[in-house]
Amino acid sequence: MASLRDIKSRITSTKKTSQITKAMQMVSASKMARAETNAKAFVPYMEKIQEVVSSIALGSTDASHPMLVSRPVKKTGYLVITSDRGLAGAYNSNVIRLVHNQIKERHSSNDEFAIIAIGRIGRDFFQKRGFNVIEGITGIPDQPSFSDIKDIANKAVGMFSDGAYDELYLYYNHYVSAIQQDVTEKKVLPLTDLDTSAKMTSYEFEPSAEDILEVLLPQYAESLIYGALLDGKASEHAARMSAMKSATDNAKELINSLSLSYNRARQAAITQEITEIVGGAAALE
Repeated sequence: MASLRDIKSRITSTKKTSQITKAMQMVSASKMARAETNAKAFVPYMEKIQEVVSSIALGSTDASHPMLVSRPVKKTGYLVITSDRGLAGAYNSNVIRLVHNQIKERHSSNDEFAIIAIGRIGRDFFQKRGFNVIEGITGIPDQPSFSDIKDIANKAVGMFSDGAYDELYLYYNHYVSAIQQDVTEKKVLPLTDLDTSAKMTSYEFEPSAEDILEVLLPQYAESLIYGALLDGKASEHAARMSAMKSATDNAKELINSLSLSYNRARQAAITQEITEIVGGAAALE
């Protein structure tokens, strides 16, 4: 049985740990509120640009663009969004597991795919296992702006246009609520999944529909990546908040259990001392 000093030391260290996890929970809750606002504020822009792109691409018979056309798939690109830090529950592992399983099912060699990793956790995981990671970006702020990922988004879209890969999939955690984040797979390129049910608007093009699409489609693809990053950041903070709350609750339960053990041990020690005193007094009589 552990000594009173050992139990007291464990209680003290657990209390200090619970204070840290509680503080981290409060910080993550604050960051989550801001990230959720940013993600929701971006939705109207996404809906409008998707409506415009769909109207131009589907409403004009003479408009065409390589990003709208499927081609034989020789190589697939995977853009994976994870975090730079752990302590976020299953946030990173769920995304990594899905990507890992999809790659194993679809490909037999590294020459058939390429990975663009946003976040240190995902980058390190795939690099250590010998996967073809062609780009890795870390240090994304907790409240990112488009300028923070403009280069990587532009490069991801540009590599498709240059033929480095023939399709691009995006993997991230979709924010549903503070307690639910769903792992999501989205096909970014080619843009063959445009919403055909959207309200079609008639546009007059100057100089032409092709010229408009030439500018608009890369921006639309980049905005899909940025929107997923905002969604992923909100999910990350929510997952970390939940993980830290669980850690704090577990620490409290452990403290209660240790306190009970401490009181029992202390009571046993006092009883032993009283017994020894009574025995000594009886021996002197």
